[in-house]
Amino acid sequence: MDPHRRASVPRLSRRGGKLLPVAPFALIAVVTVVDVLVPPEVHLGPFLIAAPAVTASFAGPRMTAFVGAVAVLAQSVVAVARTSLTDLNHTYQIVALVLISVIATFFAHLRERDESRVSRLRSIAHAAQSVVLRPLPHRAGPLRIASVYLAAEEEAQMGGDLYAAARTATGTRLLIGDARGKGLDAISEASLVLGAFRVTAGRERELPELIRHLEAGVGSAEADGVSAAGPGADEVADHTDEAFVTAVVLDVPDAEPVVRLVNCGHPPPLLLREGRVISLDTGEASPPLGLSDVLSPDVTVESFAFGVGDVLLLYTDGVVEARDRSRAFYPLAERLAAWAGDDPQTLLDRLRADLQAYAGGHLGDDAALVAVERLAPGP
Repeated sequence: MDPHRRASVPRLSRRGGKLLPVAPFALIAVVTVVDVLVPPEVHLGPFLIAAPAVTASFAGPRMTAFVGAVAVLAQSVVAVARTSLTDLNHTYQIVALVLISVIATFFAHLRERDESRVSRLRSIAHAAQSVVLRPLPHRAGPLRIASVYLAAEEEAQMGGDLYAAARTATGTRLLIGDARGKGLDAISEASLVLGAFRVTAGRERELPELIRHLEAGVGSAEADGVSAAGPGADEVADHTDEAFVTAVVLDVPDAEPVVRLVNCGHPPPLLLREGRVISLDTGEASPPLGLSDVLSPDVTVESFAFGVGDVLLLYTDGVVEARDRSRAFYPLAERLAAWAGDDPQTLLDRLRADLQAYAGGHLGDDAALVAVERLAPGP
């Protein structure tokens, strides 16, 4: 999309918002003048009903009642100018206009009340989401971190995607994941995994132990997902209808130029090094959290070099599954190669703008991004 066109949309919206309150009065003025000037057999008074009806769609009850009163006054002026207030035709028009104005004012009151209620609920939801998905620290030991969350649902701050960071005695642990599904169920699963990670990430010595605690967090929300008979094909199909979370858990030691990670069915992290983009593919991914009882429970920890100046990009599938108008997927690795050398925040700013432009301003799924750079040790 043309950036100048994108920039013009907010200006046009603001201009339309300023002109909207004037429209009912302009309508009243035009109808009144024309109604006075047209031949006697032509009556335009019924058009005045539109003024309070339109006002009720964007203004409160007081403004709607005021517009209705102005419309009634205008209709009275037309009646006096053309015949008299006691003329039967104009009398019926005035009575009908009063009734419509009262009804429109009542509906404006209902709309304002509902909007106030929705606004309060949205504020509560935003506060709860900010507690669940806490912002990541900008620095953690020798790491510089940036993160961004792009919600697919309009005005939402969080869906089923998640990320977190925790310091240990020897380094930093990072988590990125994606809970199956959407809405409150996905948020609930995400909150369980985040809670388990925050409680245990700083205490567990080995990643497999941490994965087992995260697995237990997801499993605690399920009610006997699989029978004790064994992991048959039907059971796997049934269980996949239940909750599970794909995730990558990373351990970045402060003193070693490596990153250790466990991939639980999640898109692999990408490493930016000297202009190259390297996918950190594991030999065998562990099952998503919540499915280890029906799939292989083995937890595979793999190590990759992660030196000074390297940047890790963690992301959820909402990024690589974004499509353009031709239905082509977003080429994440190709885009990243052009931005090698950027610091984490600049990288994510470029990536967010490019991703939203590629998808036409609307993502089909939530997307979470975390960029991590290893800095040189301080003096």
